[in-house]
Amino acid sequence: MKILITGGAGFIGSHLAATLLDCGEKVAVVDEFNAFYDPALKRENVEPLLANPNFSLHVADIRDKARIGAIIKEEAPEAVCHLAARAGVRPSIEDPILYEETNCRGTLNVLEAVKERGLKNFVFASSSSVYGINSKMPFSEEDPITSTISPYAATKRAGELYCFAYSHLYRLPVTCLRFFTVYGERGRPDMAVAKFTRLIHEGKAIQVYGDGGARRDFTYIGDIVSGIVNAIYTSSRFEIVNLGGSQTVEVNGLISLIEANLGLRADVIYGRPAPGDVPITYADVTKARRLLGFEPAVDIAEGVRRYVKWFLEREERIKGAKKP
Repeated sequence: MKILITGGAGFIGSHLAATLLDCGEKVAVVDEFNAFYDPALKRENVEPLLANPNFSLHVADIRDKARIGAIIKEEAPEAVCHLAARAGVRPSIEDPILYEETNCRGTLNVLEAVKERGLKNFVFASSSSVYGINSKMPFSEEDPITSTISPYAATKRAGELYCFAYSHLYRLPVTCLRFFTVYGERGRPDMAVAKFTRLIHEGKAIQVYGDGGARRDFTYIGDIVSGIVNAIYTSSRFEIVNLGGSQTVEVNGLISLIEANLGLRADVIYGRPAPGDVPITYADVTKARRLLGFEPAVDIAEGVRRYVKWFLEREERIKGAKKP
């Protein structure tokens, strides 16, 4: 099967592309390589894939409707996994128009390009942030979505609604996956696990918003990719499904785990809670188990151990490459 992944050079997308190629699938990746974080990291992500004859790469912005339409026509995918988006709550508050243009209009451009192509499935990457301030734990797909508190969350909810409309109008099979705080090898440098690990390793202070008591449902990259792959192969008229570790840990607890694996102490500076941040995320994955056979297998202690090991090995490779 030919599968097209938007945002396929990023953290989640590159892991997904590699996994699908290992399964013998043909994979086409679309990525803008924008400067949200160092584009060299994204090129490093896909570099091992370039020699695979079943892999193709297109540098394009999903806001460019004509270009996206041309790529999808050329590649003629049987399934699309739409991961491309501007990510992050705090940056969305600083530049909400960019987030609307990319996450809403960009998603519409992709939907327009595939709406009548007879896809086996369209998988949309949503986010746990859509739940906003939710007093019911854990978060269920049946919970009302009425309290999104950031432009990023609003754009992801809008994306889900656009997907439903296109599923209804064009019988496009759609699965929207709500990701819960994904981390792991090659993780985005702005995310907590990656950012804290680097700063502690370099002996620099880490900034924590609030008192460190916020709880997150950190979800290991391998578990997320397993859920996405199963979603690609499980066609449905329209579904929204949580993908999370279904356990929570305080930010302070995360810092302790990183400290233990690095063998270093963190210099932590606590500040005010950040606008748009929620106190807790916690996934009910009952539906994912039922529909996708999803079962989170890597808990936060093991996931942090794997990440820190990868991080230190990469640091040694970089150091060795710099030696004359």
